[in-house]
Amino acid sequence: MAISKEAVTTREQDSPDLVAARKVLRTEADALLQLLDDLDGEFIKALDYIFKSKGRVIVSGMGKNGHIGSKIAATLASTGTPAQFVHPAEASHGDLGMITRNDVVLCLSNSGGTKELSDIIAYTRRFDIPLIAIVGKADSTLGRRSDALLLLPDAPEACPMGLAPTTSTTAALAIGDALAVALLSRRGFDAEQFRVFHPGGKLGGSLIKVADLMHTGDAMPLVNENTLMSEALIEISTKSFGCVGILNSDKALVGIITDGDLRRHMGADLLGKPVNEVMTHNPQTITSRALAGEALAKMNSTGFNGITCLFVVDEDQTIGIISVHDCLRSGVM
Repeated sequence: MAISKEAVTTREQDSPDLVAARKVLRTEADALLQLLDDLDGEFIKALDYIFKSKGRVIVSGMGKNGHIGSKIAATLASTGTPAQFVHPAEASHGDLGMITRNDVVLCLSNSGGTKELSDIIAYTRRFDIPLIAIVGKADSTLGRRSDALLLLPDAPEACPMGLAPTTSTTAALAIGDALAVALLSRRGFDAEQFRVFHPGGKLGGSLIKVADLMHTGDAMPLVNENTLMSEALIEISTKSFGCVGILNSDKALVGIITDGDLRRHMGADLLGKPVNEVMTHNPQTITSRALAGEALAKMNSTGFNGITCLFVVDEDQTIGIISVHDCLRSGVM
């Protein structure tokens, strides 16, 4: 049965569900603001350990903190900091061998007394491996034995019983994000490097450059400005881009002939005309360094009258051509 928008709006006014949900969000938001105020030199110390490390960040945590730790490891890895999650229980049964002396270990535990972490903690102390703690109690086992202490805010869990990890895991996740982004900034990690780790999906498509998709060399439909239209039409048909670029004596692109130009100049004498009498002068171009999305936007804009291709020009040299189909096939939207 369909529920009208008016009925939903009326029910929402005093909905206990929304009251409960807002309380959760307010509790967690307050904790994050407290975390912001409490951030200190221990955070810089943790960054230094990771930045100077020649190995990876080994992240570990049990239960809900394990899930948060997995996400932190994934975020670090995708932003230029090699990282891996190691389950603490599995670590006690051989996976400690995944941790090397070149690594940094990041452990998560609200109580700081999670027994499954004890072997990892002992291992870092034995082999002098830097240990960073995201923990709720500074005087806990994990807190006392860490080299850098990232203290969770002293805030209640959003769960009405105060038991389910909610506020604490949100805060831990936020600290992980802060570490990853601060390291990204310190390393000078740019969009090109980011694309290397994100080749798939919409995100990958949005970072593809024109240089990655353009056609070069003999694949480009090009003729010089003294060519007759009879030869230009052969070039258009052979190269299958629906256009031909016109070069002057310096090999600079001075014009383009498209289907629209052909229609405007259709006549019995068309084949005998030189291309410079038919071409559109000063055509729009794109650089090889531009994002493919920029090229697609140019081709789709109303000012371009349905142009489906752009020539790629770097420093007055025509080095390629890119089509709308190249962009769409590669996931550029």
